[in-house]
Amino acid sequence: MKTFKTMIITETKLSLRGLDMLIFAIFMPIAVLIILGVIYGEKPAFAGADYTFIAQSFGALTTISIAAGGVMGLPLLVSDYRSKKILKRFQVTPVSPMMILIVQVTIYTLYAVVSLVLLYLTAALFFSYRMQGSLLHFMGGYLLVLITMFSIGVMVGGIAKNSKIAGVIASLLYFPMFIFSGATLPYEVMPAAMRRAADVLPLTQGIKILKAASLGEAADNIFVPVLVMTVLAVSCIFISLRFFKWE
Repeated sequence: MKTFKTMIITETKLSLRGLDMLIFAIFMPIAVLIILGVIYGEKPAFAGADYTFIAQSFGALTTISIAAGGVMGLPLLVSDYRSKKILKRFQVTPVSPMMILIVQVTIYTLYAVVSLVLLYLTAALFFSYRMQGSLLHFMGGYLLVLITMFSIGVMVGGIAKNSKIAGVIASLLYFPMFIFSGATLPYEVMPAAMRRAADVLPLTQGIKILKAASLGEAADNIFVPVLVMTVLAVSCIFISLRFFKWE
């Protein structure tokens, strides 16, 4: 436990020094929420919707903040540590190289939780947002999205040949998901062809889960997204365990 605590403190300081996660996981989602709130206020998310733009944006941006760490942060860090032989060096020390992965997942989870709290406070204090659904259902969906996004990140970082390739893959996954998954433009107002394309993106399914949980929608509305995310998480974890490269 002492080793874990020491590594958490050290790695957190290094992460904060880089500023990337502060920008993409915390500041950017909050900035987008504020901009959308100022522009649209408490208007319906789309014509005929019984919930506001802020309500739909809260669930979507919460998912985006998770993806920033899981899909962008983790692959780059894992591949970088492997290329610098940091993971290999840990194999000949009393500390398992698995420990550093656990530490990094913990740090990115903390980023995601801080972002969740700040997004909720911003939406509640400035735009009168109130969660309509069950907090228990929301946190269950949140945990599933977290596990899925992080499993994608560990898989990409673990099998990419180098950090450059990991960076390209991470960018190809993250930025299309950010733009087309419903984080800013509501999924419901997208053209049918765009919705079909967006459904391929795992972040779209994650947004559907958290949005439905926060709005208190019926459980059958999220059966398919939950199934897709579960299968994706299990697949990525299996691939990571089978093909992860420590050096």
